[in-house]
Amino acid sequence: MTPANPTARNSERGGIFFRLMALLVFALLLFVLYLVRRPILRAAGDYWVVDDPASQADALIVLSDDDFIGSRAAKAADLYHEGRAPLIVASGRMMRPYAGVGELIQRDLTDRGVPTSAILIYRHNARDTLDEAQTLRSLVVQKGWHHVVIVTSNYHTRRARYVFQKVFPLGVQVDVAAAKDPDFDVSDWWEHKAGLKAFLHELAGLAEAKWVLRHTEPTAGVILGTHFGRGFIGKLWPSLHWQGSADNVTPSPQPVPQDHLHVTLT
Repeated sequence: MTPANPTARNSERGGIFFRLMALLVFALLLFVLYLVRRPILRAAGDYWVVDDPASQADALIVLSDDDFIGSRAAKAADLYHEGRAPLIVASGRMMRPYAGVGELIQRDLTDRGVPTSAILIYRHNARDTLDEAQTLRSLVVQKGWHHVVIVTSNYHTRRARYVFQKVFPLGVQVDVAAAKDPDFDVSDWWEHKAGLKAFLHELAGLAEAKWVLRHTEPTAGVILGTHFGRGFIGKLWPSLHWQGSADNVTPSPQPVPQDHLHVTLT
């Protein structure tokens, strides 16, 4: 009978010991992270919300799909009364052939003392933030604006600023104003289903936007389309550009000059 090798036995014991130590350290790390989870998640919420310093702008742009109580419109009304801009753009997707979200935003604004003469309803059929930025770009170019403030929900601000700064032309300063949303509080967003859902949705949306716009830089011309499908087509046909508003997108073989950009105003 061959005696056991003492060296091999000691090596096996040492391997088990180090594995147990690694498992203990890992468990301790998880426990520490659990204890400090609140400040970490609070910091993540604070980082996610962007609210640029106040300055004079050409227009405030309220993005479509406000919450039930009209938080975005309320924020825009406050900024208007502070003299931040002389005009508010009520950007709204169409819900009927004759009306859309823009009319709801207008009602919220007038209820808060904004005169109708200071409100521009901008109708479109944009499907997401990237689409909305594309169609609003035409308005900004047509108006010759150099500084706009995007008013949107607090959880949506970081993605919105990234997208609009990428899509809008060079020379246009894009600031973002955060409207406090009742479903997203930076102090405890992870403890509520709505807050957690909003954060994860925005995280995925920002990742998608960075992928779609990874080769895009602000230019004076028309930016190639917004969705993965258009990005794929753009790879196959690099000369393809998109023009028009989100409710009337048509391809053009060549870049469209700025003076050919069009938008329907109401």
